[in-house]
Formats: sequence, structure tokens, C-alpha cells
Amino acid sequence: MTPVEPTRAAVPKMGAWVEPGPKVHWRVWAPGHRQVDVVLHDAEGKPGRVLPMSPEPHGYFSAVLEDAGAGVRYKLRVEGEGPFPDPWSRSQPQGVHGPSEVAVPDFAWTDAGWKGPDPEALVLYEVHVGTATPEGTFEALIPRLKAIRELGVTALELMPLASFPGTRNWGYDGVDLFAPHHSYGSPESLRRLIDAAHAQGLAVFIDAVYNHFGPDGNYLRCYSPHYFTGRHHTPWGDAVNYDGKESAPVREMVLSNVDMWIRDYHADGLRLDAAHAIVDDSSPHLLTEICRRARAAAPDRRVLIIAEDERNEARLLRPEAEGGVGLDGVWADDLHHQLRRAFAGDSEGYYQDYTGSAEDIAKTLRQGWFYEGQVSKNQGHARGTPAGHLPPRSFVHCIQNHDQVGNRAHGERLGQDVSPAAYRAMSTLLLLSPYTPLLFMGQEWNASTPFLYFTDHHAELGKLVTEGRRKEFAGFSRFEGDTVPDPQAKETFEGSRLNWGEAEKPPHAPVRELYRELLRLRATEPALKERRRGRYALETLGADALALEFKAAGQSLLVLLNIRGTLEHRMSPGARAELLLWSEAPRFGGAVDTPPLREGVLRLEGPSAAVVRRWD
Repeated sequence: MTPVEPTRAAVPKMGAWVEPGPKVHWRVWAPGHRQVDVVLHDAEGKPGRVLPMSPEPHGYFSAVLEDAGAGVRYKLRVEGEGPFPDPWSRSQPQGVHGPSEVAVPDFAWTDAGWKGPDPEALVLYEVHVGTATPEGTFEALIPRLKAIRELGVTALELMPLASFPGTRNWGYDGVDLFAPHHSYGSPESLRRLIDAAHAQGLAVFIDAVYNHFGPDGNYLRCYSPHYFTGRHHTPWGDAVNYDGKESAPVREMVLSNVDMWIRDYHADGLRLDAAHAIVDDSSPHLLTEICRRARAAAPDRRVLIIAEDERNEARLLRPEAEGGVGLDGVWADDLHHQLRRAFAGDSEGYYQDYTGSAEDIAKTLRQGWFYEGQVSKNQGHARGTPAGHLPPRSFVHCIQNHDQVGNRAHGERLGQDVSPAAYRAMSTLLLLSPYTPLLFMGQEWNASTPFLYFTDHHAELGKLVTEGRRKEFAGFSRFEGDTVPDPQAKETFEGSRLNWGEAEKPPHAPVRELYRELLRLRATEPALKERRRGRYALETLGADALALEFKAAGQSLLVLLNIRGTLEHRMSPGARAELLLWSEAPRFGGAVDTPPLREGVLRLEGPSAAVVRRWD
């Protein structure tokens, strides 16, 4: 009789773990194979003793090593081939090609009172661990947490941590989902970072990549061809097998990874990379199961799942009980694209789908995203569904993120492409809008350091990456292919490190003061704290300006944005008005000494913004 494939709920525990005794227990999934062995390695990575694994039903193999515990290093040999790292490894101290290490989640946590992030107060700060500090480690981030929290940020979002090849990478080439990248530090040092963040009142989100595995160090096919499927395809090749034959262990790999980040590392949520490329025709969809597992992993605290998804589909944000996927938020890039078109003039690629007009910026802010079913010129088909009924907190907006900076040929930040005045105006709108703002590390002081695309692949693959990167920009009028920095060069990585010292000096320190003041207003002004639908409205003020108005407790608060030219806006007759902030004030780096509100008329010149409290 042919054995019945196990249901998703029946997939056994995988990887290596320590049991009382002490003893180490291993289990691996290698269907279709007859012999799998554990090959023990020493601290230098040299192989030694071999433990034959015992076959179990449905293609699993297991082994036990008595009188052993955390720190044991090993690889797995399949039918005499290899040995290979364990695809469920919790630690890869010598990189993705080196021996796996038995790790346990023991840690003296001090965050027992932590209840998780408040979604209504979420302000995200995206961080690449390797370039955020000179050391590029988890531990080196800890001294920076206090300043980040005092800025008004409420959550870190760490770019992918799963082990990737080499020592430098954005993290989207990860291959060992369960093993934090060794160059950043040990699993324990990541726990120390998260524990310290909670002590400062900061939540921590981890960017997780479940749509593909990187090309180097991916040993999954050595164990089973069923990890991938030719039934679906993604930009990275064959899709991960989430819905075909033998997909239960593959799904469980991801769901166990979700469990680990939330339960064992006390992460407060995940940012799911390119969720539109997670192809799954089964029910429930993997995205829904991720949401379920994440919340079940920490029933006593709030956990949020946010996805990058270009489809603008409202169903992603609807609760599961209402027929939706159940995500808590999505990256909604339409506002970024409108503002770049308006202030930087970008018009190539996907920017051709946006006008940057005051009306279209206002429309995007009314809805959460701009595309609600219109045909995209760039994509050639209709995109999006109406989402104006969804809570604003569900939309993550930005004016910079790792993609929008790093995927420019020279990794230039927004401040290199717009004037300081435009930068301050865009920042004001972002931080005072009703949507969830995301900052990219260093944005708060208009950092001058670029964030380039960098890799550390072996020579053959690295050459292909370099050629591909330069070919990618060959069609853009402003770039010469041979001037695009080599992703493989160490100096490309080193040049992307943040310079925290410039945050204390002009012209950067005044920008940070603006960010601090804007986030203080966002957190304390009664009208700005009421960010629900129906509590705010957008109107255009001519062709090049708009007003975002919040109402609460008998007063209103106006955020006025001028794109270009001169704006003269008269307050309602008889209304009392108080100017709270203008982006061109000298203390923020501007040159307008005289407050722009006089005798009931607000006058703004060129790119600028102002915040006015009004009593009718």
C-alpha cells in the first residue's frame, strides 16, 4: 500500500534540537533517498564521526547523539554525497557552506511586561544591520536604540537576517531561513538586541523572504526536488512548492520559521518580502497561515504581519473572517512614486504611471494607494482594488526605503535628487499623514551616505551579478553602464555605511530636529492622534498645493503642502488660527525667519509645508 502523505498538521519537528540527557536529536526530510548520515565536525570545520540516520515514514530520517548539547557542529550526507549544511539549521557560524551548529533558544529575557506594538502609533525605522554601524553587528545597534526611540520611532524593521552567502548582502539572497547571518553576530546577540529594543519601548520587525531562496548555498535540492515546483514561476525561477505534491513539509518550513522569529526571538512581527510572488493555489493561502501562526506563537502580546505587495489588493488587508487574507499592513508605494514625480521629476520605468500633480497626491492620500483598478502603462494591465474603507494604519507609506534608494544606479538618497526645501516639505507630509510612516535609516538627518546594491558571491556568480546590474541601467538616460558601482567590490559595501557623526552637524542636525518635532506632533496633537477614516479630508489648493485637514475636539489641524510657485491660502473668515510649524523655519535648516501666517493668510514660497491649528 502506498503511504499516505502527511497532512500539514502532522509534519514532524525538523532540524537539530537538544533533549534532556543531554542529547542532540536530528531529523531531516529526504524523500526518495535510502541513506542519510550526520557527519560531526570540529570547531575548525573538519569532518569526523559519522552517525547513520534511521529512516522514518514519509521520507524522514532521524538520529540521536547522547551526552551532547548546544555547540555541536555537523553536516548531513545524502546517499554518500556531500556532506551538506542542514537546511533547518539554527546557526551557521562559518557561513552558508560551512557546518551547521546546534543552537538552543535559552536566554534570560527581561521583557516580560512587553505587550507588543500599538498599530495606531506605529512609526517604522528600516535598518540594514551590516551598514547601520561601523561594526555592522546586532550588538553595535544597541547603543543607537535610545536616540532612535527619542526621535519618535516606535519600531525597528530589520532587513533580512537569514544566512546568505559571503559577508555582505542586502539579505534577499538568504538560503538558511532559521540561522541569523553570522557576520551580524550570534543568535544570542540578536536576542540581546531585541530585548534591549523592548526595554527602550521599541518593537522589532524582521524582514522575511519566503518567495524564493538565493542562488548560492541553497542545498535544498540535495535533499528533495519537492522544495520547488515547475508549475509556477517567479522572477527568480521555479517557485517554492507551497501547493503541489509533497508541499506539506515545505509549508511547515516557513511556518516553523515564523514560529521561531516570534516565539524564540520575541520579534513583534514580520515584513514579508514580495508577497505577490508567494504563489499558492491551495486554501488557506500560505499568507493566511503565516498570520495565524505568528499570532498563535505569542498569544499574550500583539504581533503584526506586514507585506510588501505590489498588487494593491484590498482583500490582503481584510480580516480572515470577512474573506480576506488577514494581513495587518502592506507597503503602499504609490505615494512615494507620486511625490518623487512631483519633486524630483522622475518619469521613467514605473514613474510613468504617476503625474505627481497635487490632485493625484491628494487622491492617493484619500485612498491609501492610487491604483484602484486603472490600467497601468508600465505593467500593461489593470492594477488594484478600492481600499478607502480600510483603516489608514494598514498602509505603510515612505519617501525612502531600501528599494527606492538602493535600486537606483548609484544608491543615491532622496536628498541628492531634491532640494533641501523639498526634502523638508515631503517629510512633513509623510510624518503627519494618517498612514503608517516608514523611515529608512539616516533619513531623519538627510544622510549623505548612499545605500548601494552590494553582494559577496563567489567569483563566477559575482561576475554575472555585476554584468546584470550594469545592464539593468543601460536603458536609463541618466546612467552610463560602466559607472554603476560594482556590487561585488568591498568599497561598494563600505561606502554604504551610515555616518552617524554627521547627524550632529549642519546641515543635517536641523533636519533631525524637524523629524523629532513632526513625530512629537504626530504622537501628542489630539487631532493628529485621530487618524481614522472620516476624521480627515484632502483638498487641492490650485494646481500645485494641497491641504490635509484633521478634525477633533472642536478644532482642526491643517497640513499644507506647496509643491512649487507661491501659495496664498486664506483661513476661514472668523476662524482663529495658530501656526505650529513651518518647514522653512531656520531651526529646521530653512531661511524664512518671519512666520508665514499673518492676518489670516498663509503664504508659502516654493517647496514648503506648514502646520496650522484652527478653531472655527
